[in-house]
Amino acid sequence: MKAQGRVFKYGDNVDTDVIIPARYLNSSDPAELATHCMEDIDKEFIHQVKKGDMIVANKNFGCGSSREHAPIAIKAAGVSCVIAETFARIFYRNAINIGLPIIECPQAAQDIEDGDEMEIDFDSGMIYDRTKGTEYRGQAFPEFMQKIIRAEGLINYING
Repeated sequence: MKAQGRVFKYGDNVDTDVIIPARYLNSSDPAELATHCMEDIDKEFIHQVKKGDMIVANKNFGCGSSREHAPIAIKAAGVSCVIAETFARIFYRNAINIGLPIIECPQAAQDIEDGDEMEIDFDSGMIYDRTKGTEYRGQAFPEFMQKIIRAEGLINYING
């Protein structure tokens, strides 16, 4: 499995309230949630993101409430992967459960910049910054996680 796209870069402690503001939680429709993804931190995100693009952030991405709406909104917006120094544990598990690939890689998270063109090989864990010509070794997804992601989430994987 591979992904490629442009980077949207954010800092530390991007919480679930800025990923998908609480005022939109009256919907569980992924397409509706996507239209408000990141709007409280980056008003232009939803107008600029393209299928396959990636989010890169620093420490503690996805902190805050345990709502699954946050990774659902990111995935539905077309984001193919989130790379961060660290993730909040509940966000990490929710992302895997809904089939959103996420990778912890501190060096990549620090070096990659907004607008860089990236490629990720999920089988090897390699992260390539095509803009800068650099590469990073993230953690490869174990086979069971790759199956969950390919199935578009844990429920589909179990039912498949």
